[in-house]
Amino acid sequence: QVQLVESGGGLVQPGGSLRLSCAASRSIFSVNAMGWYRQAPGKQRELVAFSTSGGSTNYADSVKGRFTMSRDNAKNTAYLQMNSLKPEDTAVYYCTLTGITSPTATYNVYWGQGTQVTVSS
Repeated sequence: QVQLVESGGGLVQPGGSLRLSCAASRSIFSVNAMGWYRQAPGKQRELVAFSTSGGSTNYADSVKGRFTMSRDNAKNTAYLQMNSLKPEDTAVYYCTLTGITSPTATYNVYWGQGTQVTVSS
């Protein structure tokens, strides 16, 4: 199975920045899409950013202008640069990958274990 390794979370003051990374720890045959979700305690999971093939990256309205997602396709890695962080951004951030493990496999969705981001003074 595809395993995702997330890193970059931590504690930051309001207005600060963090960069999250999500890398597929095992090789896969093909990646269709990668993205980021987040979930705060007692809240529903929400989409943060999502990128499919060569299409434009989509962002949640709440993070537009502050967050930037990028991909290194050669490394099957996604990044989330988070600037001007607010307390409302506090959540567990999850990366997701859609891909296949062999030419004959069907596309599946894989999830990372999540990394905690806390924005507090």
